[in-house]
Amino acid sequence: MLSLRSTPNLIAALCAASLLTACGGGGADASPENTVALTSITTGYTPNPIGATPTTPSPAPITPIVTTPVTVGATVTDVRLENTGSAQTNVPFTFGQVFAVGALKTTDGLAAKLADGTVLPLQVDIKATHADGSVRHAIISGVLPSLAASQTQTLTLAKSSPSAKSSMTLQNLIGTGLTAKTTITLGGVKYTASLADAVAATATPINWLSGAVANEWIVSAPLKDANGVAHPMLNARFDVRWYPGLNKQARVEFVIENSKTWVSGDKFTYDANLELGGKSVYSKTALEHFHHSRWHQYFWWDAAQQPAVNVKLNTAYLIASKAVPNYDTSFAPGEGDLNSLAQGIGGTGPMTIGPVTAYMGTTGGRSDIGSLPGWSVMWLLSMDKRAWNVMMAAADGSGSWSIHYRDEKTGYPVRADSPANRELSTHINLSYKGPLPLPRFANDDWGKSWSPYSNDTAHQPSLAYLPYLVTGDYYYLEELHFWAATNPLETDPGNSGYGQGLVRWQQLRAQAWSLRTLGQAAYITPDTDSMKSYFNNQVDANLDFYNQTYVVGNPNKLGVYDGSGAGAFTVDISAPWQDDFLTWSFGYLNELGFTKAAPILQWKSKYAVGRLTAPGFCWIAGASYVLNFRDSVNSPVYDSFAKVYNASYGGDTVYNDNIATVSAVQNGKRFSDLPCGSQAQADWLSAANGYTWQAGQMIGYAGSAMGYPANMQPALAVAVQSGATDASKAWTVFMNRAAKPDYHSAPQWAIIPR
Repeated sequence: MLSLRSTPNLIAALCAASLLTACGGGGADASPENTVALTSITTGYTPNPIGATPTTPSPAPITPIVTTPVTVGATVTDVRLENTGSAQTNVPFTFGQVFAVGALKTTDGLAAKLADGTVLPLQVDIKATHADGSVRHAIISGVLPSLAASQTQTLTLAKSSPSAKSSMTLQNLIGTGLTAKTTITLGGVKYTASLADAVAATATPINWLSGAVANEWIVSAPLKDANGVAHPMLNARFDVRWYPGLNKQARVEFVIENSKTWVSGDKFTYDANLELGGKSVYSKTALEHFHHSRWHQYFWWDAAQQPAVNVKLNTAYLIASKAVPNYDTSFAPGEGDLNSLAQGIGGTGPMTIGPVTAYMGTTGGRSDIGSLPGWSVMWLLSMDKRAWNVMMAAADGSGSWSIHYRDEKTGYPVRADSPANRELSTHINLSYKGPLPLPRFANDDWGKSWSPYSNDTAHQPSLAYLPYLVTGDYYYLEELHFWAATNPLETDPGNSGYGQGLVRWQQLRAQAWSLRTLGQAAYITPDTDSMKSYFNNQVDANLDFYNQTYVVGNPNKLGVYDGSGAGAFTVDISAPWQDDFLTWSFGYLNELGFTKAAPILQWKSKYAVGRLTAPGFCWIAGASYVLNFRDSVNSPVYDSFAKVYNASYGGDTVYNDNIATVSAVQNGKRFSDLPCGSQAQADWLSAANGYTWQAGQMIGYAGSAMGYPANMQPALAVAVQSGATDASKAWTVFMNRAAKPDYHSAPQWAIIPR
């Protein structure tokens, strides 16, 4: 029997005990008869939020490992581990993996088969399940025996016996000598919090990973001065991931938060110092920490053993799982695209935001706006480390924005679905209304609210969803929670339905992006997390609103968003590209398993499809910047696309591609009189725009990867998937157009039907 206390190397120990089928050289084949021995340690899994009543837990004895043979069965997917450093041995790895519906049962485990026949035991920490009970998302951990310099090893993930939980505790790890400490110097006063303090202050640590391969705990503590007085707003956290079979292989994540909800907000400038194993691993002077923001840094206990591995998941499988849209994989970025991306990474480190636009309300095409940011899709399509670095810089930077409201009473992001919180708002105009609108600042000094980063739901990127999905790191899960939770609070509480999370009041594009973020949070949040039901209920409430307003109510015949419904954002003209964002978001929610999105998707698809196929509407204008769909805000919506076309292009003036008003008559010819898609029409557009136009080229910056036709593509793709009438015909028209964009360097709109 093996003892974790006395085992410096898990793989070596398993091999020495003849518990691993193949340990290098020789090899087992992949038949079900071949077995490996996985360690089985039983324990309960009881996640507990930060902020619980402090107690001092007693150290638990280390439970001996019990070995259990497992079979290696059907292949599920694969993952590649790329060495980004020198030759390595006994390489620990942990990554997040999403699974297609029905692919993996909760009673299944996984093992990894290597090309040489070696079979590795894997630890599977199941986090979320599908409606049918199968695994949706899990965190996978293992130890690779060796990885040569520049080598990439493929691990085929196959079904096996389930891995067991662990009885290991954080006290066991601390007993091996691990120490960590956070120190900030603020106004000449030093405030500190140690890992030992946090262990003592946390009633029940969040036990994020539990098993023979990896254990992870999350604990927090207030930062205190020499007299033991806690800072009123700043808090320290330690997320510790331990590979107990490997000597000093622990990753410590330091987190500093300024995120309390029920005290007056402030920003602080301080010197920070982080220590691990008695050594300073990070220091920063004059760090400005904005109100309701946070930052984190990772370090390894033995830096010399820090694994240098790029985890490459199976792109086709991720797309097939429907956790991410169906991006066109033919647009995988090339070397030049990736090098350019890496050069634009932006600031990294605490209180920086990587490549994200600091003022989110900035207009124009941007790489961070879309279904996922362009850099995230570039990583998804390439699995390249350069794209990974940019994606993670944005994910790390997501903590820098002043949208982080943690409820000190529960330890979770603040919720608005309780009687006490139903009036909650973070809108600046409601900040002096009591008792709940937030934030407030000491002495009503709104100068303390200043930040170089301005959030805007109308241009909000998806910063943390994919990083959490593929890393399994708790920090990014919480980032997703903070962003999803704050979006509905930026208005009068009545507009968002007093805690229902309704986004109807936002700009049309903001509705789309808020629904996307909300759906991602509801989809990927662990089943045991109380925020799961909160976000699910908000998705449900929003879909009820849209269905009742448009599908069941008095829907217009065009499928166009017209601002109907109490508390909804009012529009008098249509911005088709924004409308397309909303159509896509309904399609994405439907793909994620929120079946209530299907009826509204069917109805909304009419608008994207009709602009390419309806009689009397020229598809060349299908992606125009604006279209007139009624005479005034109080008039009924037109009942045909022909009327929309005539109202938009049949007058004396029209918009050109630069949104400038030009005469509807060019070279003696009226635009609306010309045959659709003809050379005559192209000549008219050439004259109106001042550059050569191709026959069959759509209006709206057709050749740009961020143009309005590109914005239209995801809406058409989900329309086809929904089986909407004439959707396939519309897709054919769209794909046969002239002047298509090259999506290699900006693939966020390159979504195609499944």
